[in-house]
Amino acid sequence: MKKTLVLKVNPKKPDEKKIRKAAEIIVKGGLVAFPTETVYGLGADALNPKAILALFKAKKRPLDNPPIIHVSNLKEVYRLVMEVSSKAKKLMEKFWPGPLTLIFNRSKVVPDVTVAGLETIAIRMPKHNVALTLIRESGCPIAAPSANTAGKPSPTTAQHVLEDLEGLIDVVLDAGPTRIGVESTVLDLTVDPPLILRPGGVVLEKLREILDDVELHPVAIAEKELWVKKARSPGLRHKHYAPNAEVIVVEGDISAIVRKVKVILKDYREKGSKVGVLATDETSDCYVADVVKSLGSRKNLKVVAKNLFKLLREFDKEDVDVIVAEGVPLRGLGLAVMNRLRKASGYKIIKAEA
Repeated sequence: MKKTLVLKVNPKKPDEKKIRKAAEIIVKGGLVAFPTETVYGLGADALNPKAILALFKAKKRPLDNPPIIHVSNLKEVYRLVMEVSSKAKKLMEKFWPGPLTLIFNRSKVVPDVTVAGLETIAIRMPKHNVALTLIRESGCPIAAPSANTAGKPSPTTAQHVLEDLEGLIDVVLDAGPTRIGVESTVLDLTVDPPLILRPGGVVLEKLREILDDVELHPVAIAEKELWVKKARSPGLRHKHYAPNAEVIVVEGDISAIVRKVKVILKDYREKGSKVGVLATDETSDCYVADVVKSLGSRKNLKVVAKNLFKLLREFDKEDVDVIVAEGVPLRGLGLAVMNRLRKASGYKIIKAEA
């Protein structure tokens, strides 16, 4: 097993010597975990097929699940894609750098393995000085899915990365916790109207301020597993974001959610199960369970999103058998939170009736 080097860096003014050391690893075909504003990514040279295969192997990621390609300037986009539409230009001008991934038709310079054999490519420019400096120093676009074992909750700290990948990757750039906590929004621009394949850090409401017509792919708001022939984006086909425990999501009005969660808790505790509740500030005092954790206030969905993956990982350390999670409103970042929770539960969703 290799030794994973951890390099602590300042998120605002990263030590260029440390970043350069990590970039040299990328250039040589190695794997570097690094922070973005959303979650930590596991980076490899997007144009090096051997490096991409090593990335998939380290993550235990299915080869039909394409990673997002990270760039540090707009010139790189024109090299990687067939065409940049006027819609794409508007979106890049408004939201880049930032948590928005755009799907284009790809150019022939991109290896097949990097895009899982698709004719499309997913690209974004992260809003994090460490990530941008690493890409620039590497001199290549960086393919970077989340830096965790496939299927597990995404990492929002360097420690989360090490819990999953220590000894499997070369370097972790540790710049502290990430700001947003859920992954980027993925918007497919190869179809008309553009489709959100995965809700994330740029919310639907903001996209509609720039493009009049933006729709949600059924998978983005699914309440049951949907079959997708070809995944143009991460998070479409395979189980994602799941802790070790069984997850049950309870959705509805808040008073009905609380009543239903109490009934579920009683049933599981009578069976002798160790039960956790993923609650909110408004409701956490309502429950008697082995472990109760609050995502934050339902009035502040930014905080809820930031805490989601961190708390799912904490439940693993508590060794609970089941996690009963409250649903949150499907607006703003709540849409991304519910997308992740529903997937984490394997679509074990209970509707609480008023």
